[in-house]
Amino acid sequence: MEVEVSHQASPGSHSSLEFEPNPVQSTLAAPITCQGVGLHTGVPVQVKIVPAPVGRGRYFVRIDLPGQPEIPAREESVVQTTLSTELAQGEARVRTVEHLLAAMAAMGVDNARIELDGPEVPLLDGSAKEWAEAIAQVGLTSQTEPRPVYSIQEPLWIQVGDAFVAALPTRETRFTYGIDFDLPAIGNQWHSWPLGSSFMDEIAPARTFGLLHQIEYLRHQGLIKGGSLENALVCGPDGWINPPLRFANEPARHKLLDLVGDLSLLGYFPVAHFLAYKASHHLHTQLARSLASIMTSC
Repeated sequence: MEVEVSHQASPGSHSSLEFEPNPVQSTLAAPITCQGVGLHTGVPVQVKIVPAPVGRGRYFVRIDLPGQPEIPAREESVVQTTLSTELAQGEARVRTVEHLLAAMAAMGVDNARIELDGPEVPLLDGSAKEWAEAIAQVGLTSQTEPRPVYSIQEPLWIQVGDAFVAALPTRETRFTYGIDFDLPAIGNQWHSWPLGSSFMDEIAPARTFGLLHQIEYLRHQGLIKGGSLENALVCGPDGWINPPLRFANEPARHKLLDLVGDLSLLGYFPVAHFLAYKASHHLHTQLARSLASIMTSC
């Protein structure tokens, strides 16, 4: 069975499949296909995600380029973090990888080949909901090698001004995110989520959001060419332009989703409490690079 996903699709709930600690690695039980437009490029892209061998990790393949170059979904592949995370290997690039990677990592897909015929992962509805539902529909296959378990021994902080992201020693893997905007409809929000609880219900549906007064400027900068009121929440001084929200704190949950996706570039989440406030893809990926050098096997 191969599952197809489009930006119009709205499959039913499959909350029975969630990440559970598993001693062995997993891959998809069947391929997933998807098509949509990229947030920043506005380019239509088709994606096919297929099972990969044990130990292969998650990696992208630009099938539209000569030689079909591969791009590992690892922290050392990060080349750009302006309003999304972009990976590259040589001249091959892939942008806005964070939502798809968050769904795969949070739901236990350790190894997968992600084929796409363009430069950016489709935005779909602005969240990871459709990716998570598609993974749940095809299910996972356990593989033969153990899944590495890592821990950190000392707190690690990355800070710029009052924005920071940190990894703190703890007994469970948890993500906590805080944001603070001058716009009354957003204001100060927090959300905390432990790995292993319902990603599909609590985190995956949270959509990307933008500020009304920034849209024209961003478009002049060649960004958000594929953005619309169908795939992004927009907030102005008088409130949300396109309500309703899926959660009262949907923006904070979406930022947490981005953090999960960016830290998935480690390959496996260490046992740590990841705490972020007013952070960014740049800070997220800086933390991933720093963690990669100090993670130790339990």
